[in-house]
Amino acid sequence: MSPHAHGPGDHRHGTPSLGAAHDVRLLLAASGLLLAFMAVEVVVAFAASSLALLADAGHMLTDVLALVMAVAAARLAQRPAAGVWTYGLGRLEVLSAAVNGISLLVVAAVVAVEAIRRLVNPSNVSGAAMAITAAVGLVVNLVATLILSRADRRSLNIAGAFAHVVTDAYAFGATVVAGLVIIATDWHRADPVASLVVVVLMLAASLKLLRRSGVVLLEAAPEHVDLQVLRTHLLETGDGEVIDVHDLHAWTVGTGLPAVSAHVVVAERCFADGQAARLLDELQNCLAGHFDVEHSTFQLELVGHTEHEPGTH
Repeated sequence: MSPHAHGPGDHRHGTPSLGAAHDVRLLLAASGLLLAFMAVEVVVAFAASSLALLADAGHMLTDVLALVMAVAAARLAQRPAAGVWTYGLGRLEVLSAAVNGISLLVVAAVVAVEAIRRLVNPSNVSGAAMAITAAVGLVVNLVATLILSRADRRSLNIAGAFAHVVTDAYAFGATVVAGLVIIATDWHRADPVASLVVVVLMLAASLKLLRRSGVVLLEAAPEHVDLQVLRTHLLETGDGEVIDVHDLHAWTVGTGLPAVSAHVVVAERCFADGQAARLLDELQNCLAGHFDVEHSTFQLELVGHTEHEPGTH
């Protein structure tokens, strides 16, 4: 006899929320602001022959694409579970974050190659145009950052978009400094040096995003869940009915949806006196209370069941 049970979060997969709609509005507002400035910056970058400004514009393009992709992912993630999509499309937000991380890597590589070329053969750059345009860009990015800071950054999707915008703000700061250095010293290599600073910032943001999204996509245990501690808690649940716990898995389905499944070996009296339902409640309450895991699936089984259970580990 091996009853199965699910936790209290069973039926909320992909449920639309007012919070998600609010996040979408914030993403659209930030993307519109950045898109308008990016068009101006590209024109100035070519006129001033500034790689740093062009690098900022390229990064800003990835910002806009990241925000648009985040909007699409957030809207699709709100669709309820249906058909083969038993968890809904919540993991699209994680995929969006991973793509954002990869796009940052690609842009960083392109800018790094051109920056090294200009370090060897520097170009004449208009320091004044750089400094003024970057200063305006910094203000625009700070406004966009402020807008996105009101969104739910626990979502990897939002975190990915936010990382793009914050990194761009730092990049504009570096470009302002480079422009001022060129004005003061006529040292035109300050432009590619500022570009390399942007590259380092993009790499740092990219690696962080790829690590966080990789943990979810590879179905590693959530960071706040220690499997050994969790197992100990489950073994101590009830009045001595729990004998062993095996096939214990913990993963993250999508933003805000960690999940746990386990096979729980219980004493025979648990079935004999009808205490299985009570024990299931206690197991689920243990996970929700101690580990903030609301979606759990348990299989209760008697000693010896593993001897004819395929795939046990």
